[in-house]
Amino acid sequence: NTLYITDEASSTVVWRLLKNATTATVIAGIKDSKGSSNTQLSYPQGVYVDTIGTMYVSEYYNHRIQKYISGSNIGITIAGLNSSSGSALNQLNSPRFITLDPTQEYIYISDGENHRIMRYSTASTSGDNGILVAGGIGAGNTDTSLNRPYGIWYQPSVSSDLFITNNAGHSIMSWTPGASSGTFIAGVPGTPGSGSTLLNGPMGIRLDKYLNMFVVDHFNHRIQMFCANSKTGVTIAGTGIDGSTATTLNGPRGIAFDSGMNMYITDYGNMRVQKFLKL
Repeated sequence: NTLYITDEASSTVVWRLLKNATTATVIAGIKDSKGSSNTQLSYPQGVYVDTIGTMYVSEYYNHRIQKYISGSNIGITIAGLNSSSGSALNQLNSPRFITLDPTQEYIYISDGENHRIMRYSTASTSGDNGILVAGGIGAGNTDTSLNRPYGIWYQPSVSSDLFITNNAGHSIMSWTPGASSGTFIAGVPGTPGSGSTLLNGPMGIRLDKYLNMFVVDHFNHRIQMFCANSKTGVTIAGTGIDGSTATTLNGPRGIAFDSGMNMYITDYGNMRVQKFLKL
C-alpha cells in the first residue's frame, strides 16, 4: 500500500508516498538533474517494486532498466546499454512500462520503439541479451505485430497471457509469451475513437482476479473497464473531455490498485495523482 511514482515532468526522480502520508520523498534520481550516471535518471517511465523492496525503473531516454536494492539510490543497469538505443537483443529503444513475473526472476519490458516485449533476468547486467517474447517484426496492427507497446500486465495465477496496450495501434492484445501471434481483445486495431468499443492511445493496464480489465485511455482522458471476455468498455473515471476538476482527467498514463482495490491514476496533464475509491 505504498505508492511509487515516476516523475516524468521533472524527468529525473522516483517518488515514494507511504500509506496515509501527505508528503512524498525522493528515493531515486536527483531532482532537476537528469543524466545517465548510476545516481541519475532521464525521463523515467515504469516502476515496479518486488516483495523484498527491490525497485526497477525504466528510462525512456537512457534506453535502460535500472535496479535499486532496497534502501539504495544507486542504480544497477540490468537491461539495455546506457544511452544507446538499438534493436539487438542486448539493447532497448525507449522502453515504457515494466512488470515482473511472480518468481521475481524475470522482468518483462515494453520496448516501445522496437515494437516488442522483451524478457530479461532480474540478475542480468548491462550488455546481457534478453529474450523476445512478443512482436519484434516492426510496427503493425496485425495479430503478429505490436504498435508502440506501452502498458503491460502479467499474472500467471490469473492468466498465462501477457496483456499489452498498443499505444499507436489503439488496441489491447493478449499474448502468450514466446508465441508468434497474439489476440486482439479490446479496441479496433489501427482505429482511434471515443466510442465504447474504441480506444485512443491506450497506456496503462491492470486486470483483477476475475479478468476484468482496466485501461488508461490516454487521449480520451478516461479510464475504461472491460468485463472479462467483453470488448465493450465502461467509463469508470474521467468524462472523455480533458479537465482539472475532481471528476475529470487530462492525458492520464499510469494505473495502480491498492489492497482494497482503490484505484490510483497518474493524471499527467494535470501533474497529479488521483485516487478513486473501489467501485
